[in-house]
Amino acid sequence: MANQYQLVTVLNPAIGEEALNSLIDTIKSKIETGATVDALENLGTKHLAYEIQDQKEGVYLKILFTAESEFPKEIERVLKITDGVLRFLTVRVSE
Repeated sequence: MANQYQLVTVLNPAIGEEALNSLIDTIKSKIETGATVDALENLGTKHLAYEIQDQKEGVYLKILFTAESEFPKEIERVLKITDGVLRFLTVRVSE
């Protein structure tokens, strides 16, 4: 049974605007390989509560997607090894 999930990622703004847009497209295409993207929202650059990898700011990206229960583990595995991703959090949206 498919569930809806919300993924929030914090991306490194130091990589530049063009690389940032490419990274967002890459994340979206990875999710589309095993899920349906319901919404993608770039929340913009925000000040971080504490430094992550020497960065004081991060670009927040919120993605709602529908997938089977095994898929979030796979997308998290990919995000862990993706350059430019500072942090991420995936939660299942309650119904």
